[in-house]
Amino acid sequence: MKNAAVETKGAGGAEARFVWSYGTADERLRALYERGKAAQWNATTDIDWAAGVGTPSRMPDRTMLPLGRGASGPVPEAQWGAFQWEFHAWMTSQFLHGEQGALLATSRLVAMAPDMDTKMFAASQVTDEARHVEVYARYVELLGNSYAINPSLKRMLDTVVAESRWDIVFLGMQIIVEGLALAAFRLEYTRSFDPVIAQITQLVARDEARHVAFGLLALQEIYGELTSHERAEREEFVMEAALLMSRRFRLEEVWDRMDVDVQEGANFALQDPKMIDFRRLMFTKIVTSLGKVGLLNEGVRAHLAQLALLRSCRAR
Repeated sequence: MKNAAVETKGAGGAEARFVWSYGTADERLRALYERGKAAQWNATTDIDWAAGVGTPSRMPDRTMLPLGRGASGPVPEAQWGAFQWEFHAWMTSQFLHGEQGALLATSRLVAMAPDMDTKMFAASQVTDEARHVEVYARYVELLGNSYAINPSLKRMLDTVVAESRWDIVFLGMQIIVEGLALAAFRLEYTRSFDPVIAQITQLVARDEARHVAFGLLALQEIYGELTSHERAEREEFVMEAALLMSRRFRLEEVWDRMDVDVQEGANFALQDPKMIDFRRLMFTKIVTSLGKVGLLNEGVRAHLAQLALLRSCRAR
């Protein structure tokens, strides 16, 4: 793949690309950077923390879960409210962990990106991600119920943060992780049961939409110049990432805390029609973005269909 004419300096295994041209090469990226500056918000003053966060007693009677309930499910009807509470705590905890991964990955993009426009927007995104970590850390602390990072999410973040090729850091973080997060935040906003998390997800989703647009602008042009070998490597990365991200929603950690047989619960999450639709909804933005950067070939599409992540396909 062609690289921009930049100087590269390595120190202790780290890579940084110096760019000595400071003019604007991509007006679209610079405009996105300007919008990002104008849209900054403060986690301390722009969230009405006094409104109070959710508690088990405030859980609504209607289901907040993308999961079927009833006799066929592994959770007894009497424990459904408790399960909704645990799912909410799990989901917001994963948001928090994912935002830390985005903070680390995007900070690497500032050093790795091949042009100044990309570096400047990446720098503005670092500020966004730090704010997201701040706001979700405070929310989870007030919630008083948290979960460790999901193993599949951890593996995905480890892979992205350790990647040496800047475009794959973009692909993994901006297209896959941020695309999934954007869909999740928007859904969380529509079904929020307390005003604090509703405010948080609305503001964070606004930021994430810019981040996904950033990834598309950065990759669309250069991915048209990939060699067949380079394209195959990136398609393989996408398929592994899709597998990891879909595994997040087996909910093993929640089943374990609820004293439900973990394998039984995971199988139910994989087969439940509502959960299948939920996963497909979560991947809609990713699928669209992969098409825009030219990575949605027959092999990738077949892999996503096998994982039941395409909205036009039935589960297998």
